[in-house]
Order: sequence, then C-alpha cells, then structure tokens
Amino acid sequence: MAGLAAVPFVRCAGPGIAPEQPTGRFLRQSVRVGEIISYELTFRHDPTLEVVFPDSTAEFKPFEYVGKTFQPTLTRRGRSFDRTVYQLRTFSLDSVQRLSLPVMILRGHDTLTVNTQVASIRLERTAPVPEVIPPTTPVLKQNTTLLPVDEAFNYPFWLAGLGLVALVGAGLWFGFGSYWRRRYQLYKLRKNHAYFLAQYARHIERFELSRSLTNMERAITLWKNYLTTLENNTINSLTTREIVAYYQNDVAVSRALRITDRLIYGNQFNEDDTETGTAFDLLRDFADRRYTLLSGAARS
Repeated sequence: MAGLAAVPFVRCAGPGIAPEQPTGRFLRQSVRVGEIISYELTFRHDPTLEVVFPDSTAEFKPFEYVGKTFQPTLTRRGRSFDRTVYQLRTFSLDSVQRLSLPVMILRGHDTLTVNTQVASIRLERTAPVPEVIPPTTPVLKQNTTLLPVDEAFNYPFWLAGLGLVALVGAGLWFGFGSYWRRRYQLYKLRKNHAYFLAQYARHIERFELSRSLTNMERAITLWKNYLTTLENNTINSLTTREIVAYYQNDVAVSRALRITDRLIYGNQFNEDDTETGTAFDLLRDFADRRYTLLSGAARS
C-alpha cells in the first residue's frame, strides 16, 4: 500500500482502468456516545496499482477520527491486499449512523476515487426515552421562604483592609517618620530637663536647711548624671579637671566646680559661706544652656 500522505480526492477515470470496490465495515453492531468503535477498510487490487487510503485529514462525519492501525500490503497469486482499521467515535444522537470512505487509485497522471459501500451502526442509548412526551413543561412550585444562612468571615475583605492600613502606615512613616522622631526626641529632652530642675532644686533646698555637705554632693552628682544623659557622654566618670577641659575651660563650670570641691574635699565649709549659692546657680544655668543648645539642634 502506498504512503498515507493527504492527496486531493479527484474523480478521473483514465482509459483502461476498471475500478474495483473496496470494503468498509464496523467491527461491532452498536456503539454508545463517545465510545471508540473500530472501522475496517480493506481493498483487493492489482499489484501494479498505487493505492492510497484516507488519513487523519479525511472526512469521517458523523464520526471523529481517533487513530488507526494498518498492515503492510500483502501480495499473493497476483493480487494485493491492503487493510487498515480506524478508531472512531461519535457524539451524534442519530439512531443509525452511516459511513463511507474513499480509496484513491493512482496511475500515472490519472487519479480514480472509489468509495466503499455505506456501512451503518446502531447507536445504543444509555438514558431511557420517554414513551409519551408531555405537551407542556411542569409548573414549578414557588417557595419564597428564606432559609437561614450561616455568616461567613470575609477574609478577603479584612486582608485587603489590613493591607491598605499597612500601606498607609508605611507611607506615613516614610513621609513623616523623621518629623515624628524629632518631636518625640524633643519631648524626651523637655521632660528630662524638667525632672532635673525639680530634683536639683530639692537637693539645694535640703542643703540650705541642713547645711549638710552630703546634700551638696548629691546635687553635684545629679548635675553630672543629667549632662551624661543629655549629651550621651561620660561626664559622671570624669574628674573636675577633665570636666573643665571637656567643656573647653568654660568659666562658669570651672568656678562652680572649684567652689564645690573646696567645700566638699577641702573641708573649708562654714555656716556663713555664700559661694555655695553661686556655685549652684552657675551649674543650673550651664545645664540650661546645654539643654537649649541640644534642643535647638534637634529641631533643625
């Protein structure tokens, strides 16, 4: 049998060509919708003829092509035999379905198309067919009573809301984050400074009432700790000389610490000494100046 390439089906009878009848038949008597059925196509012919059977591009209506199997041409006693089995399926609802396939015979420039006899197969229905079809459709029963429905949590809605809130929050943080950080820093500076002034005044008042050097030393320690926190340094661990050098020999710091060192460590305190009030005022004024300087830098 010749190759199975697609060739246009043209009826052309050349002189001396006697057409022979190919045979086509279904291998079963019935088929169901969508079920694969085998269709056998055979042809006995002269060995000198070039024969072409239909391929997948041929017309198989009302069937659909699924596949095929074929055997090589068998020649015996001067006759050749070609056989191909096609796998088909149908979705048509006709009770009886028919099929006839063409076979092409090639000889030189002539082409002869010979059709098989029509083969038929019965459609086997799986759903019962009603004997009597009602003239009208049944009337639907109306029921407008609402049934209770459980409320479901709207996860997509809440997830979208959370995503929107996160997006807005991120926008506010990147847009106004530095502003709010500065505001918070100024708030902490103001709060710490107010606390220092209140505690510092309390220590001075206790000193003036008791004239105890212990209260004076507590006031100086409070001043050093406040500057350590305000400027993030180590003033509270430095000596008087190192503190004066750190603040570039500030006159107020130098004079105030010299007075307090003389009174505390030099044991030169007397009840009528008026320099203690001056020392306290100088240290408080210096702390005010440092707070003003740093809070102004935080605002800019």
